Amino acid sequence: MRRRLAPAALLLPLALLLTACGGSATAGTGSDTDGEGSLTLNVGDQKGGSEAILRAAGELKGLDYKIKWSTFTSGPPLLEAVNAKAVDIGGVGNTPPVFAAGAGSKITVVSAFHGTSKGDAILVPNGSKLTKPAQLKGRSIAVAQGSSANYQLVASLKAAGLSLSDVKVKYLQPADALAAFTSGKVDAWAVWDPYTSQVLQAKQGRILTTGDGITNGLTFQVAAPSALRDKEKAAAVKDYLERLRRATAWVHDHQEEWAEVWAKDTGLPYEVALASVRRTNATRISVAVDKPLVASEQEIADTFTELKLIPHKVDFGAFVDTRFNGDLPPSTTAARGEG
Repeated sequence: MRRRLAPAALLLPLALLLTACGGSATAGTGSDTDGEGSLTLNVGDQKGGSEAILRAAGELKGLDYKIKWSTFTSGPPLLEAVNAKAVDIGGVGNTPPVFAAGAGSKITVVSAFHGTSKGDAILVPNGSKLTKPAQLKGRSIAVAQGSSANYQLVASLKAAGLSLSDVKVKYLQPADALAAFTSGKVDAWAVWDPYTSQVLQAKQGRILTTGDGITNGLTFQVAAPSALRDKEKAAAVKDYLERLRRATAWVHDHQEEWAEVWAKDTGLPYEVALASVRRTNATRISVAVDKPLVASEQEIADTFTELKLIPHKVDFGAFVDTRFNGDLPPSTTAARGEG
């Protein structure tokens, strides 16, 4: 089993989770191997991600192929590895694939999960006088550039009649942003779970607004086109995705058990892990990679192109493969706990 993070990881220096997975954090790869057989599926993961869920749910048993795990600190370097064919498939949030597509990377979205966006939040200190997003005008806001939180900030401001030019954006990775937030150097912080749960559990701040109804709540499994062209690897990808879908459903029915595993794997306090599981992780359901999903991601891509963070128009539909959809429900299906 992989070495857990030290208790000092309360500041969560790694952008470790599928909910956002953005920013410029570098890759930190290591590996474990499961299964047996002549075929090896190279899987990119993040701390507390797919491997932990599959292992906790008992879905790594009976593999007739090998899974070699590589750990990354965030989505962008994981997708760089997919592009370089060093990884066959890996899990990321809703924004890194957009930037990878904008860079012309060889990546293909093959699976999707829909959860609530209640863990994607703009936080303010407890003593802040701000009570609604419209009051952010002229205020300083910390956010990880290129992350899903970056998009959530843009979308939340737009819903309030504001734009990024109306606020003072401070592009900071989560550990630095948390320090700036708790020391009063910024007025607000746009971030994702488990950071949201961490701040709330520690009573260091409160939610001004969330991404609920603002962002799409999607996370993805992204594969290398070369792996999908290989008949045996494509079959392994299909089996892997089916196991991951069952494990994701298992999380909903075993929230306390999963929170314990997750806390041990990441170094999160159990209370923070459980709060994040209930708010975000346990809400995810497997959905189809379909036209509404492509349209939703296209909107994110167009937004970042307009902001000149992506240099040109992106056709997100050219970066998806629907062959693994099976009889999955549409991507617009309500997450667990919604509807």
